[in-house]
Amino acid sequence: MRGLVLALALIPLPALAEFFTLKGHGGPIMGIATAPDGRIATASFDNSVGLWADRTPEWLEGHEAAVNAVAFNGTAIYSAGDDFTLRKWPGGDVVGRHQGKIVGLAASKTHVATASWDGTIGIWPVNGAAPTTLGPTGSGVNAVVFSSDGTRLYSAGMDGSLRIWDISNGQEINRLIEHGFGINELVLNEQDNWIAYGAVDGVTRILDLSTGEERDFTLDRRPILAMALSPDRRFLAVGDGEGYIMVIDTSDWRIAQDFRATLRGPVWALAFSVDGENIHAGGIDEAMYSWPVTTLSDRQQMASAEPSFLQNPDEMDNGERQFARKCSICHSLTPDSQRRAGPSLHGVFGRRAGTLPGYLYSDTLQGSDIIWNDETINALFDEGPDHYIPGSKMPMQRITQAQDRQDLIAFLRHATGARN
Repeated sequence: MRGLVLALALIPLPALAEFFTLKGHGGPIMGIATAPDGRIATASFDNSVGLWADRTPEWLEGHEAAVNAVAFNGTAIYSAGDDFTLRKWPGGDVVGRHQGKIVGLAASKTHVATASWDGTIGIWPVNGAAPTTLGPTGSGVNAVVFSSDGTRLYSAGMDGSLRIWDISNGQEINRLIEHGFGINELVLNEQDNWIAYGAVDGVTRILDLSTGEERDFTLDRRPILAMALSPDRRFLAVGDGEGYIMVIDTSDWRIAQDFRATLRGPVWALAFSVDGENIHAGGIDEAMYSWPVTTLSDRQQMASAEPSFLQNPDEMDNGERQFARKCSICHSLTPDSQRRAGPSLHGVFGRRAGTLPGYLYSDTLQGSDIIWNDETINALFDEGPDHYIPGSKMPMQRITQAQDRQDLIAFLRHATGARN
């Protein structure tokens, strides 16, 4: 029996050109990367990275907040996120730190680049030498991509500028684009001499690096949140805030496919398989979905049911509604935490803060003298976690109305099995 269980656990990833999902995360999928050997890395809101060689992932844990980006670099994996850190795996050592969340990564043979909302770009040598900082740019940086030889870096961000940097001296070489719409995504195709960028206005633009001419693709859905180029450079996939994936055929510059990928919510992450047969995508659902490129529109949508934080609020009582809005994306109500960004709330009443086994708490909560009860939960949302527990991983949020807080507490008492 034990051998059968092990055999089932090690089911390999399906042959490409087949539809499949990778399930196990406890939050939305924010980033996807593929390795030359076929492995897939997924970055999630649940603070973890999943490394998939088969259907049973290796969990890379250490981030203290949502992981937004992941990249392979030789035998190493780099990840970065809302805890302001760049980490290297195996081991999870912090190799870089910003003053704001990191939302984009790029890797060359010699360096890793980080795009941060603190307005700067970090350049981190993979040999451990001293890093350099590009900028400040004056606004948050969303995306970075290296030239093929690693000597130049392209960056884009909230100010709508597309910049080129010289890695050797850290200086800005040129500013290719300046307009009023923030740029979220970049794809560089040096072999065909163009760069694609996706902006908050919902337009995907292709800039010819020789002539400066642009092609625009828009289906009036905004913002553009994810982009990926197939290995043969023929297909450019674009994901947007309304949950669609558009595939542009770059051989004749036409929209080859366009379909609603999500049941609801955005497409946050896209990547092609190594052979280009599949498109991998991530969004609000707690799984990565992968479709054959040639039959995208024939495949099922991401998520079979809406997460609780997207359910119709009119169908809930006020306490459940407050939980859905403020808590459910990070916390489960069952004994199993389900790999959420926060610990399970099952049995939370009477429990000392920072003591649930198996969850990686912030230093602030480890050794805390807070006991969770009606009074402390009320204070948590009255003052806000950033004031009630400074330094905790909980997001900054308040419930300003006293009745809303009392309704939430009443719901939690019932849902977590507390004794009245």
